[in-house]
Amino acid sequence: MEEKIDNEKTNQTNSFLNTSWEWVKSILIAVALVVIIRSFLFTPTVVSGQSMQPSFFNNDKLIVNKILYTIREPERGEVIIFKANQEQDFIKRVIALPGETVEVKGDEVFVNGERLDEPYIKEEIEKAKQNGRSYNNLDFPKAVVPKGTVFVMGDNRPNSQDSRSLIGFISYEQVIGRADLVIWPLQDLGIVSHEVGELQ
Repeated sequence: MEEKIDNEKTNQTNSFLNTSWEWVKSILIAVALVVIIRSFLFTPTVVSGQSMQPSFFNNDKLIVNKILYTIREPERGEVIIFKANQEQDFIKRVIALPGETVEVKGDEVFVNGERLDEPYIKEEIEKAKQNGRSYNNLDFPKAVVPKGTVFVMGDNRPNSQDSRSLIGFISYEQVIGRADLVIWPLQDLGIVSHEVGELQ
């Protein structure tokens, strides 16, 4: 009788240990997946500042696709996150690509001599015109985008540090990834639009 009780206790202990080990393994695998996903595939980020209004606002939370640009290079219209310096990551829109000639004159952006249509700020430009002013307040003289870099600007043209100013052209090595999903605020939950402006 005692032997039977001992066997039952041993079986219960073994069952508990097996179940516990399965839980530990599941937790370890989950943690490892989170680390891998955050380090190499996707990572959350928070918008700081107003430079991408009206597309994004201060404290908006985004998911950044970190693997896309290991497969291909950034394209015009895409919203990218990049290392501006050792302390800061910036969010801006790709305007011109390597080898292209870019020029900014007032509210008009020219790529290879053709005007770039920018639907993402069309409404803001119209509002500024109605108030008798230009939306953009910083021009950029005609220049060729160097190999391995992109020319970027914030959608909030009057309030953006971008390729028109000190940060200059952005090298591929600086790029962290593409903003793909808005997760906060909840009313804006959805996929980020990477509208490609047409050259006219």
